[in-house]
This record gives sequence, structure tokens and C-alpha cells, in this order.
Amino acid sequence: MYELKFDKDICAGCTTLDCLMKCQYMKFDLAQARVERDKLNNGEDSCVLHDCVTCYACEEYCEFGNHPFYQIVDLQEEKSIWPTPKPIVNQQIKMFAPKGNFEPQEVPGTPFNMCLFPDFKNNISGKLFENTTQMTGRDLFCNLVYLHFAKGSIIKERVPQIIKNFADSGVKELVCFHDECYATYKSWAPAYGIEVPFKPIHLFQYLIEKLKENQSSIRKLGIKIAYQRPCSTRLTPEKEPLLDELFELIGVDRVPRQYDRETPLCCGAIMRSSGREELANEINKKNIDDMLATGSKVCVFNCQGCYVAMGEMVYKAGLQPILISDLCRLAIGEKI
Repeated sequence: MYELKFDKDICAGCTTLDCLMKCQYMKFDLAQARVERDKLNNGEDSCVLHDCVTCYACEEYCEFGNHPFYQIVDLQEEKSIWPTPKPIVNQQIKMFAPKGNFEPQEVPGTPFNMCLFPDFKNNISGKLFENTTQMTGRDLFCNLVYLHFAKGSIIKERVPQIIKNFADSGVKELVCFHDECYATYKSWAPAYGIEVPFKPIHLFQYLIEKLKENQSSIRKLGIKIAYQRPCSTRLTPEKEPLLDELFELIGVDRVPRQYDRETPLCCGAIMRSSGREELANEINKKNIDDMLATGSKVCVFNCQGCYVAMGEMVYKAGLQPILISDLCRLAIGEKI
């Protein structure tokens, strides 16, 4: 079984404990954080295992790249501490299990991994997405969502075969529509020593390249936008500067917000599924009030799950919800 590359000595020697001290959902003073850190390091029960909302943020906050969140997930599963009711988790695991009869085939053009979001195929259309082949289905589903459910074993079981399915189809570079897919191959798999024989390409990088190829068609949008940063981006924060470059290319202003950059709030979907309805309502209100306070008229989503969870909320609040791919299509004059 694949083992997490986690260094207990590095963790024990950390003095800032940013992984816990910067958490927006659990509040510790430094002394309390040390106690809970030591419990986790020793494989003992900790309030962290029970109270974690699985926002992934501690992965970004750890200055050593030592994977504190992956450690939390492994310990939760080991101790049968389920963030979400087990019947719901088991239903999801069964519903989205691989079919197991994947047949590799030649993929013309640029392979575009749609994960389990075939309903969004029209959001990947038009000039920016010419000569791409959409790849989707349960045999290509990254399964990283099970981090939210403390079921890392399912990811370990399925991801190696999914990687093989892509490789057997001759994929050398894979553009990821969903941020979580990119994080699977760029962060999670390497953390567990799983080789990825193709190069994952983030949607931001792909869009920047295509916009530059179509620079003469760009009409600067000139609007203020509030960006809803999803939890999965915390696993690969090094690509965040690409987003600012992308926004500059299409002429939008990513307004400064309290809940963006290093301090975003979740969309609330996982909290609702785990029965934390009151907390989900609280963070949704904080998030949307923060967007409105900036004078933004548009809320941009990078995660399709966040779009589904919050789209109607932000619309009712007077903000226009839009996926980043559609925002870029607007910038070259296409209708969405």
C-alpha cells in the first residue's frame, strides 16, 4: 500500500504551527496547537480529527510541504472518525465506482479531462477549445473528493488504475477541467509515491496560452469580479499567480476581499453533507456579504462543485455566477 511522505521530525521541529494557527474553523493558541500537533504526530486522537471541516488549507499553510492535511485524513480513516455520515460515504463510493471495462483509444488533439462533469461540456466549447477531446467517465474520475470523507484508501485503490487508463490511451499531457483532478496528479499522487507518466496541465495555464494565441480577439471586459477560491486550490497554491495573469489578459479586476487569497471560505457543500448546516449557512453569508461589500457584480468560479453549491445563492444576492472558462469565452466575443 502506498505510504504518505510525511516527516514527523519536520513537523515536531516546526515553531509557527501555521497549519493549525491559521485555520479559520478551529481556533488555537500556540500552546494548544502544540498539544494537538503532538497528538497527531504520535498517531493519537485529537480534536482536530473531529472538528476539521476538510477545507485543505493546512496543506497550503505548511511551509515545509509536509502534507498535514493528508496526514489528518489518514488518521481519521485509521480511527474511523468520519467527517460525513458513513451511509452517505458508502453510497458515494458505490455510485461512482469505476466500471472496470475501460478500453484505451487514440485521443486526437488535446486531451481534456472532464472528470465526472459531462454536463459542463458546453462550457468547454468555442474557439478556445478547438482541437480538444473531452475525456470523462467513472474510469477516469480522480476520486480525490474522498479526502473530504476520510476515505483515502479508496483514492489509493483507484488512482493508479485511472493513471494507467490515461497512459494506455497515449496521453502525454492532460488538461484538467476540474482543479481537484489537477491536484490529484500534481500533489496527492507524488505525496504517496505514485508515479504520474503524463504532465497535468492546469486550466489556468491552458487558458492563458489559448488567449495569447487569440490576443487580437480579446476585448477587455473592464469589470470587477469576486473570485470564489475552491478548497482544491490549496493543494497546489503555486499556480495561483497564473490566475492573476489570466485576469489581466481579459481585463478584469480581482477585487481585494477578506475571504480570498490565503483566507478563502469554503462553498459549504461538504459541511451540509456532514450535517453542519448552521456552519455552512454562516460561512455562505460571510462570503457573499464580503463579495457584495467590494462592489463586484460578478462571482467567478473555478470549481464546478462550488458553482453548483453557490451559484443560485450568489445570483439571488445580485451577483452573476460564471465559470472561469465562460468568462474567457466572453472576453473573445463569444456568447455563453
